Amino acid sequence: MKDYELDEMTRQIREFCDLRDWRQFHSPKDLAIGVSTEANELLELFRFKSELDVETLLQENRDAVGDELADVFYYLLRFADLNGFDLVTELKRKMSQNEKKYPVEKSKGKNLKYTAYEHD
Repeated sequence: MKDYELDEMTRQIREFCDLRDWRQFHSPKDLAIGVSTEANELLELFRFKSELDVETLLQENRDAVGDELADVFYYLLRFADLNGFDLVTELKRKMSQNEKKYPVEKSKGKNLKYTAYEHD
């Protein structure tokens, strides 16, 4: 995704919310709650599903999954916009940290947190 596409999506969300006078409801706390709530709605779609059920869900009910992904993305963009975060910059910074925490030679093929092999 190009930065200008992210900027355009942010502008669209800003305009949508401003037309409805919703900024008053979008404190950092409320937007963080929104991120969590929507992420949990995504999670709920997968609750108690077998791997086969998940495969079927992703093939036959992509719209429901896509709706929840979009809701999470909306809240992330809105939070970043109102609180001065550049998500592209933040992701690059975090990935740089992750490169150090999870070196390939220690983490390849493992799903352990870096602290589990920090003392190797």
